[in-house]
Amino acid sequence: MKNKVFGYCRVSSKEQNEERQILSLKNYGIEDRDIFIDKQSGKDFDRKQYSILKNVLRENDLLVIKSIDRLGRNYNAIMEEWKDITKNIKADILVLDMPLLDTRKNKDLLGTFISDLVLQILSYVAEQERSFIKQRQKEGIANAKNKGVKFGRPKIEKPSNYDYVIELWKNKKIMSKEAMEMLNLKPNIFYNFLKEDSKNL
Repeated sequence: MKNKVFGYCRVSSKEQNEERQILSLKNYGIEDRDIFIDKQSGKDFDRKQYSILKNVLRENDLLVIKSIDRLGRNYNAIMEEWKDITKNIKADILVLDMPLLDTRKNKDLLGTFISDLVLQILSYVAEQERSFIKQRQKEGIANAKNKGVKFGRPKIEKPSNYDYVIELWKNKKIMSKEAMEMLNLKPNIFYNFLKEDSKNL
């Protein structure tokens, strides 16, 4: 049976674009059907497509990724996964942006030592970058709050005719649908207001 070559892409959110990674993998000669894509944080390896990929990966297959941070951003987890794939599954890994990280080459002791060293440094850098991103986000939110920026959905105010319409509704003079139309409110907001009213009784 011929050894297979698989590609793996990851972006942190659905809004981010994975095209650059896919193009790199296709340029390497990997077909669409053999490329697995996750749109998820790299903090751990609990990812659907990555799990499927690991289930189909066999001895002497090759896993190709564009850069080490696409595999993940947690130092210890990257090292564990790398070890699991190369030692337990006995598949190879190639990192396109860092040709030194190609487990098919330099399988002697010195080569393994060098690639392990590079892997450790890059894994550490990936995790540090994740920490910096989180820190920048915290600082950005704190700064915005200091400037009076409000987060979350804006509070919806009750319409000026709310009490009058609700009184009609309570006295069964109008139906719920009519009340919503008169107040120009969606059902979920209408019932949320009623729930608030009942708490305040």
